[in-house]
Parts: sequence; structure tokens; C-alpha cells
Amino acid sequence: MTRTGSPGAPKPETLLDWAFFVFGGIAAIWFAWLLLDESLSWRRIWFLVFFWAALAYLVLPRVHRILTEIYIPNYFMGRTRTSDGLFGDPVNIAALGTGTQLQEALKASGWQVADPVDLASSWRIITSTVLRRSYDNAPVSPLYLFGRQQDFAYQQEVDGNPGRRHHVRFWKCPDGWKLPGGISADWLAAASYDRAVGLSYFTLQVTHRIGAEVDAERDHVLASLRSASPGVTVNVIKDFSAGYHSRNGGGDSIQTDGDLPIVDVTAVPVPADAPTPAHPDQPVRRPAQTLVGAALVLLRVVAALTSAGLIFSGLAGRTWIADLAGQDQQLFDAAGAYVPAGVVLLVFSGFETGLAILILRGTNWARITAMSLSSVSILLQGASFLVGDQDQATPADWPAYALDVLILLALSSDRARTYAHRVQARSRKPRRPDALPKAG
Repeated sequence: MTRTGSPGAPKPETLLDWAFFVFGGIAAIWFAWLLLDESLSWRRIWFLVFFWAALAYLVLPRVHRILTEIYIPNYFMGRTRTSDGLFGDPVNIAALGTGTQLQEALKASGWQVADPVDLASSWRIITSTVLRRSYDNAPVSPLYLFGRQQDFAYQQEVDGNPGRRHHVRFWKCPDGWKLPGGISADWLAAASYDRAVGLSYFTLQVTHRIGAEVDAERDHVLASLRSASPGVTVNVIKDFSAGYHSRNGGGDSIQTDGDLPIVDVTAVPVPADAPTPAHPDQPVRRPAQTLVGAALVLLRVVAALTSAGLIFSGLAGRTWIADLAGQDQQLFDAAGAYVPAGVVLLVFSGFETGLAILILRGTNWARITAMSLSSVSILLQGASFLVGDQDQATPADWPAYALDVLILLALSSDRARTYAHRVQARSRKPRRPDALPKAG
């Protein structure tokens, strides 16, 4: 790693984010170990379900992300990346033309735009897959190219089953960017076929399994575009990459001949009422990780308020009993110790509520503060576990620890970090002269 302050050196806030990212992974591993240790008993064998959930959705994704950040180069290699940093589906289509022309050609070919991934669409695709109900606009999981997830995705459902579908993701190429060999392209795409639902071999998460013949899916996309839009032309770059057999981020086998077709949609007419591209100054969309992180911070507020309520209600009840029993002095002495603790919890609750609101607004220092509080709490709990009686640790002690781990994982994620940094950058951006209020 280069020295901070030298050309190309990472900024201090980048190093701090990376430290939280790594520490969150370590904390998740420890939590998974506690769950596994608890499940090694026939009476609590059902804890294996919690262990699988922690391993698949907390530990392995974070471990993969940390390791791939170290050993996978960050340049174009003809492969997409998963959110965990693993190699995803191959890039097997390029395109020339505007986003509007490309989407008009896809719609004319019978493709349906995929819904964005959110709680509503995720729940709908789960129920649709289980009940075998059609969902023409089912979301597709995010894959990454150029450091960002796909700009849009289209799909064709097969036999009314969302578990089986053709789908293709598209990324806008950066301005001035060219393919190896100096070949121009406006868009890159990855087309593949979902054949079933299963578990990822690398993360154990529930996911779609794709067919190995990605070239057949590539050719299906090209055939559908040319049949519906006569103005679409295709120029194939033979042996753009070496033909290979590999696996994608879910562990599915893939094979390709290495050819890269370039689809030209510049002749596709655009309707007058076609939507215009989004303005670059539009508000940054708040990611799910930020929403989850803020919600978890509010859960910590609820826990603190509950504890304060128990303290004050308990003191009131005991004081009333003491009045009858004539033991006022002892309870007043106890109140002297408990009341400050309750007040501290109330103040902490107010502070955390403010943090949650600021996190939702994309305030970076609030995100850093929340992660710092969770990290301190995790370290204190870890120290208590290591120096105390380890046999006394029970599942009843885990909710607080799990809450801190989840807060740390959510707010240290790439999407939460990127959102906060983009909001911060926009807040520092000087206003345009024509946007300033006129004098007088």
C-alpha cells in the first residue's frame, strides 16, 4: 500500500472505511462461530439454520469481498463482478447507440425491463418462484462493471416460471473508454439463461443457477433484436478473448468461444414521447443498505428506551412498596444510582435517533459515528467474553452483539459508503451561477 499523502495514495477516510469493512467481517466470523458452537447439541441443532444464515449472508460475502479486493485486478477483463467481488457472468455483447434506442429495440423484440431490486420486488419474486406464478418484470441480481451495477436489465420469462428466464444486463461505457484494441462501444452487456433456483457454491445463498451455454444466450439476444428491428446490424469480433471454461460468482459452469458481437442500434427510430435520460444532478438514490443500517440504529434506540423505561418504572414501583414498608432511605439510595443511568439512556436514545435520520440523508460523519459506536460495543463484548467466564455466555446475550454486527456490515458496505460519499461530494459542489439568487 502506498504511503498516505504520496501521489495516488488512498485518502484517510478511505482507509477508515476499509478498516470498518474488515473489522465487520471479523466480527461476523466470530458471531457465526458462536452460533455453530451453540448448535453442537442435539437439543439446539436447529441453531444450524441461524449458522447457515450468518455464514451465507454475513460471513462469506464479506470474506470474499475482502480477499478479491486484494487479489483480483481492477481493470477490464471481459468479466462482470458480483457484489462480493467474485467473477460474474462474461461480457458477451457490445452495442452502439443511445440508451433510448437500445431499450426501444429490446422492447420491440419482446423483452421486458426488469424491476429494480427492493423489498417489494424481492418478496414478489420469492412468492412467484415458490408458487410458480408469472412475473414478467422480475428483478435480476446486481452485477458490477466499471465499478457500478448494471444501468438496466431486460428479461424474457419461460413458460410463466420466474425461475427460468432469458436475461441480459447493460452497462454504459465511460466517456472515451474503448475496448482492448481501440474498438469503440457505447454499451457492454452480459446475457445468460436462468435454468433453476438453487444455492450458490461460493456463498451458500439462494440464487438463480444459469446455463453453461452463455454463447447460446448471446445468440438468442442478437436474433431477437435483428428479427424485430431491420435497422439493427451486428459486427462480430472473432476471438475477442480466448475461448474458455470457467465458473461464475454462483459457482455455475460457463463456456464461451470468445467472440464479441457489436450490435449497432443507431438506426432504430426513437418515439417523440420516449423518456429522456436522467439529469446528472438528480438526487442520488438511497440504497437498501443505508435504509437497513438506519433501521438497525433505530432498533438500538428502542432497546435503550425500553431499558430506561424498565429502570424508571421499576424505581416507581419499588418506591411505592417501600413507602408502605418504611424502607424509604434504602430505595432513595438505590434511586441515586439508577436515575443517572436512565437519564444517560434517554440522552443516548435522542442522539441515536438523530444519527439514524442523518444516515438516511446520507451524512457521512453520522455513518462513521454509528459504525464507531458499534465497533466499540463489539470490542467491549469481545473483551468481556475473553476475560470472563465463557461458559456463562448464552444466546440471550447475542441480540445486542448481532445488532452491532449488522449495523457495521450494513453501513460499511460498498453501496452505503458510495451513497454517503456521493451525497457529501454534492453538498460540497459549488452552486452554478445561474442557480444563485439574484440581488435585489
